[in-house]
Amino acid sequence: MRFSDARAAPPQTLACELRDYPEWHRGRARYAVWTVPVECPRVLARLERARAQLGDWLHGDYLRQAHITLFVCGFPSQQAQFDDDFPAERLAAQLDALHLLRARPFELHIGGLDSFASAPFLSVSDPHGGLDALRAALGEHSPEIRQAPYHAHLTAGLYARAVPSPVLQRRLAAFSDRELLPLRVKELHYSTYAAAELFGPLCMERRLTLAG
Repeated sequence: MRFSDARAAPPQTLACELRDYPEWHRGRARYAVWTVPVECPRVLARLERARAQLGDWLHGDYLRQAHITLFVCGFPSQQAQFDDDFPAERLAAQLDALHLLRARPFELHIGGLDSFASAPFLSVSDPHGGLDALRAALGEHSPEIRQAPYHAHLTAGLYARAVPSPVLQRRLAAFSDRELLPLRVKELHYSTYAAAELFGPLCMERRLTLAG
């Protein structure tokens, strides 16, 4: 649910609790995702303005690099024991599928500020279907770990407090940066992060250049 959807907006934001989540990671150290890295200065500047717009409603120690999540893999493992494990053979199959796809660079459009219940984000549109094609190739060889339908976005942070929907919607509407900014997608990263660090940085494990 997004706050821009007046008919189905959450009643308030969900504050992220600062604690370990052993019931989720079950002692496993790393979590893996495919991402689109975001390094465009204009997009990064807009992301900083979005964070400033929401101020202390957000946790201040968010260290994760700017990125668009492409596909959520799970916990890397030698063999699958739990349903959210990601064994090495699945990564190998995904890499083969991406090489066979021979995807060329493509353009995304970065829009204004919106929010899920747990996190604000800059909107992302994919006019040429580049993300869909990549996700289809990845999904042929591994089920995605997902609790809601995929919605491409650029996360601005995580909420530190509950904010009522009308209050948040006024703040979101006041964000004036809505011009679509082009973001050229030239490479993908397979990255992991420490499961015990809620806002920890991504560690790139594989880089795949889109060259057709």
